[in-house]
Amino acid sequence: MEQHRARPPRPQQRSQTPLLPPGGSADGAAAYRVAARPPRPVPPVVLALRRLPNPRLTGLGSGLFAAAVMLVLGGLDALLLDGSPIVYGLLFLPVSALTALWVRPADLVTAPIAVPIAFAVGLVPIAGGAGGFGSRLMAVVTALAVHAGWLYGGTLVAGVIATVRKVRLMARRRAAQAAAQAAAQRAARRGAPDPVE
Repeated sequence: MEQHRARPPRPQQRSQTPLLPPGGSADGAAAYRVAARPPRPVPPVVLALRRLPNPRLTGLGSGLFAAAVMLVLGGLDALLLDGSPIVYGLLFLPVSALTALWVRPADLVTAPIAVPIAFAVGLVPIAGGAGGFGSRLMAVVTALAVHAGWLYGGTLVAGVIATVRKVRLMARRRAAQAAAQAAAQRAARRGAPDPVE
């Protein structure tokens, strides 16, 4: 008996048919249908962050904000917790993040600079010292040296947030420029006379 071999089925190719404008001819430029992507769902964390206040501080304003908040937090830490450096360091991290988030895009470079200054200002109430200016200054310098990990951590947080914001801003500008150039090229093509055959 003969056995017949079955051929594997060939995949069917879809023909791409151009969409013609009403009253248009097939001689012009062809436009093809492109399937639109469904929008990506937004994570709930991002939705919660979008509900927070979004002020835009200048470079000086962000520095004053960070210094004032850290001075108040340092004073509260000295009154309530007897100057706990761990609590002060933990409170410094969100202040650093907010400073980098709330500074306006033109002054993004100031956030990592203002944050260490604010850390030093807030250390004045919890650093101690015997009472004179020199004694307090030495206590602040010593506290800065001993708690440098918190200082570096907060500065790193502010630097990373400012860098990410700057990269996203540059990407948006590039996309807007590319869209404007594409629109100008399309307008130039529409306005150009057809070549004579």
